[in-house]
Amino acid sequence: MAREQNDVQGILPVDKPKDWTSHDVIAKLRGAFRIKKIGHAGTLDPMATGVLAVLLGKSTKLSDTLMASKKTYEMTVRFGIETNTQDITGEVVKESPLPEGFGKEMLLKVLPEFKGEIEQLPPMFSAIKVKGKKLYDIARKGQEIEREKRPVTIYELELLELKGSEAKLSCVCSKGTYVRTLAHDIGQKLGCGGTLTELRRTKGGFLTIEEAKSLDEILTWDLEKLKAEAGKNLEKITTALKTDA
Repeated sequence: MAREQNDVQGILPVDKPKDWTSHDVIAKLRGAFRIKKIGHAGTLDPMATGVLAVLLGKSTKLSDTLMASKKTYEMTVRFGIETNTQDITGEVVKESPLPEGFGKEMLLKVLPEFKGEIEQLPPMFSAIKVKGKKLYDIARKGQEIEREKRPVTIYELELLELKGSEAKLSCVCSKGTYVRTLAHDIGQKLGCGGTLTELRRTKGGFLTIEEAKSLDEILTWDLEKLKAEAGKNLEKITTALKTDA
């Protein structure tokens, strides 16, 4: 059996593939390179793609720092539909007609109301614990319980494109933001509901999508290539953190 690698450290920006959990990515890399200590800085839902900061060795200590950084997303919202998960993977619970006059001008009037510090009610299908129980475990039983709203900050929210009932938005937000809840809340404000159909993280933890490598590409590397890439990214982020301090 190959020995586990205890001397690997650094950061890898992985372009997480759709339908993979963040844990799936970590498990795949751990097995492929026999890395003993490995984690990530900021979970992406299975339906989402984009930047997943994978931390190797002692760099796992940077997890909290990187998770606290701003995240940038491209999100697609379909209006006129609501699901129990607030994204397209869930069960449709309501369909409504689009409001009269729905279009670019209407969205441009509504979106500024969601900029700045706002409060979000965490979705039932989430890993947040209430009285020791994860909300998604309760939701899967068809139950719903009371939960408290949480403050988050939306630094930027811009309309990129509108096609029919689907809007593509760019969002820069704080740690703890549920983008699917943002989609849901915008739909509620419009009076027709909304659900998230696509989500791509384009920046997170000082890493951009342009720097991210596909999982398939990384799996073609040898250990020395992995160490070199991870070390280079660690040096970049360490410098950025000192500058940002």
